[in-house]
Amino acid sequence: MKFRNFPMVPRVLFGRNSFDQVGELLMPLRRNSEAPYIFLVDDVFQDRPEVTSRIPVMFEDRIIFISADEEPKTAQVDALVAMIKTAFDEMPSGVIGIGGGTVMDLAKAVSLLLTNPGSAQDYQGWDLVKNKAVYHVGIPSISGTGAEVSRTTVLTGPEKKLGINSDFTPFDQVVLDPAMTGGVPKDQWFFTGMDCFIHCVESLEGYFLNTFSQSYGEKAYELCCEVFTSDELGLEERQNKLMMASWHGGMSIAYSQVGIAHALSYGLSYELGIRHGVGNCMVFDHLEKYYPKGVRKFKEMKDRHEIVLPSGVCSDLTTEQMDSMTRVALSLEPLWENALGADWKQKITEKEIHELYQKM
Repeated sequence: MKFRNFPMVPRVLFGRNSFDQVGELLMPLRRNSEAPYIFLVDDVFQDRPEVTSRIPVMFEDRIIFISADEEPKTAQVDALVAMIKTAFDEMPSGVIGIGGGTVMDLAKAVSLLLTNPGSAQDYQGWDLVKNKAVYHVGIPSISGTGAEVSRTTVLTGPEKKLGINSDFTPFDQVVLDPAMTGGVPKDQWFFTGMDCFIHCVESLEGYFLNTFSQSYGEKAYELCCEVFTSDELGLEERQNKLMMASWHGGMSIAYSQVGIAHALSYGLSYELGIRHGVGNCMVFDHLEKYYPKGVRKFKEMKDRHEIVLPSGVCSDLTTEQMDSMTRVALSLEPLWENALGADWKQKITEKEIHELYQKM
């Protein structure tokens, strides 16, 4: 048996207000004054000088504000790369993503496409990237996606929603500053936190589970339950613990895989544009057959925080739309194999997937 040699983020800085050390981290790695740092920043911070004034721009550095209203797309990556190559004669010293999963995935993808020819859609899949990315840094401003630690950058392309999964994708440096997550709306906090919780359930109950994944998954599961069910945690402690749950949840799938909720959520996102965290929750709410214990705990947390999920979104879809969502979901074969085993194609049918979607 040959084991995979997975890469991990080599440097991590953790602590409240550690964001103030970003300039100190970047300075030694700046190639010269003409090789800029590109800061991709969630546009929620555009009118928040308490954050933007602390971004350490100098020389030719550029801040590009990114809307996170939609999931990241391959065309968006291509446009950003073209803009950067047109604006600067030198290759950037690095790309820094400041925001949620959307911005961090874009930062990873842009850093890869700056050094690899073609379009982002050419690299959707597993281990298709040939050249090392430019230096890239992830600074999450919301906790749960695990994008800060994963070896994938999930993108919606013209034909599919699928990650660029490669050894060159993980960040070179991550800054985990729980104070950056202040001000996240309640629903978004819940949906993104549940993305982490669902990572753990799908990893811990999957066929690919091993001791490495289990150790991270169990800790992330424990932290999520504490954050979303305890009345004794203060705000700062809640932020600290959820940020570490996100990290551990991302690590739990590094050596295993996610499962059915993520596969079906990808279909919802591709066809209907439903955000990843929301889509995961919509799907997971109906997966008692596959993850009974996890779904019970999810429903308990959902009720505790008075979260109302969207409903009826698939009730008026055409057959073509339903088939499209199903095609996208079934294309994620490793997810189904992790959930149902090597013979997964004998255990799930398109009809069953249609029936699950029709409940949403």
